[in-house]
Amino acid sequence: MATTSPSAALHHQFLESPRENGTNDVETEIVDVEESLPNLSSFMENKEENNEEDQKFTTNKRYMPLLLINYVLLFVGSFSSSLMSKYYFIHGGANKWVSTLVQCLGFPILLFPIFVPVVLKYTKRKPFEGFSKKMFLSTVLVGIMLGFNNLLISWGVAYLPVSTSSLLLSSQLVFTLILSSLIVKQKITFTNLNCVILITVTSIILALDSSHEKPAGLTDKEYYIGFTCTIAAGFLFALYLPVMEKIYRKVNCYQMVMEMQLIMEIVATVLATIGMACDGGFSDMKKEAESVFDKGTAAYWVTILSTVVTWQCTFMGTAGMVFLTSSLTGGICSTALLSINVLGGVVVYKDHFGGYKAVSTVLCIWGFCSYVFGMYIKTKKKKIVRKNSSSTGSSTELIPRNSDGI
Repeated sequence: MATTSPSAALHHQFLESPRENGTNDVETEIVDVEESLPNLSSFMENKEENNEEDQKFTTNKRYMPLLLINYVLLFVGSFSSSLMSKYYFIHGGANKWVSTLVQCLGFPILLFPIFVPVVLKYTKRKPFEGFSKKMFLSTVLVGIMLGFNNLLISWGVAYLPVSTSSLLLSSQLVFTLILSSLIVKQKITFTNLNCVILITVTSIILALDSSHEKPAGLTDKEYYIGFTCTIAAGFLFALYLPVMEKIYRKVNCYQMVMEMQLIMEIVATVLATIGMACDGGFSDMKKEAESVFDKGTAAYWVTILSTVVTWQCTFMGTAGMVFLTSSLTGGICSTALLSINVLGGVVVYKDHFGGYKAVSTVLCIWGFCSYVFGMYIKTKKKKIVRKNSSSTGSSTELIPRNSDGI
């Protein structure tokens, strides 16, 4: 009968009881690590997906196209809406509630870019997903403020030349800088302060030269009402910008910006509609189209529709600029475009354009160019920092849009 050698028995015991030698523990740990790798991979994919969705980052591939689109919307809308609003008043339109209503009545246009991507399955995000009660309430309150701002702008355009009202609105930059520093902690630097001072001086020069510019048949009282309403509209607009920037800090996609703009404009439309109903504006609107507007009924409704579309472009472009850059940058871009509106008023409506207004326009453009140069220098420095971080092997994080001033 064969006997088992001590070495064979020891080898058999090693194979039967691997735990006693620690081998199974090592294998178990390896299995655990392998099982955890898919979760780690999933985490990294989710992180990359979240970064990709956050369109406020300058390294996002959609950032620059969105920025250009919104600036075009702001440029076209600002230039066209001021001319169309003035056209309405020049040719017999006198209902300020109508002028107020058309500024926010274009909200149905936003339904297409909000819902069409969902229908075409271009995005997995559902409309209004991520809206909290606090965010919704904030949006509604801003919509009320926007409604009053629209009314003040209507009074200003009704009583002032396009060139005068446009340059007066540039006073909002001072308010924007102050309110931005208080609400969103905007840094006040030499570049942005220089820009604000230069553009604000345009309003002071204009005020010194505006006493003889009243349209024919306009009383001093009406002129100064328009002057005051325009300044007040500038203040409300300046408040609107940093408030929206603070709200947008919790938003990471442009689609939600459009949804918030939709809510704000619906609220502003309701406010304007109530005002028109109480003041008999709807009956006056029909009478105005049929017998008051000197270009005819068809031209009246084309003017109204065109003004609705151009104002929608203006507000959406402004909202996009604030979301992608900052409230101060959005305000400066809007104000710089006012100089284009001045030239448009002079060319189209033959507004007076003397030496004072010429100097004001030059200062406005000068201030804007100095700010753009400051943005360029800051962006260049950020690229150098990213490049140095990459060369040293450091982790390069996505750099957000400028929110700390220029």
